[in-house]
Amino acid sequence: MSKDIPNKKQPITPDMTILDIVSRFRQTEAVFKQFDQKAGECLCCNALFDPLKDVADKYDLNLKELTAELIAAIEE
Repeated sequence: MSKDIPNKKQPITPDMTILDIVSRFRQTEAVFKQFDQKAGECLCCNALFDPLKDVADKYDLNLKELTAELIAAIEE
């Protein structure tokens, strides 16, 4: 579990794992699937227990863009 507790202002934090995010906000799974192509592999399959910031670093993804997309999915 992440040490950062999400709140209404910041529901997703860089320290949250993919598992934390998808288990709390099921609709974010579709966002991770969209980023699979950029990453070159299935993020939910290969980085489920990794913090979002580490996933962004490892797969050379834009953390701000990924976080914004995840939050947008939650707010829809």
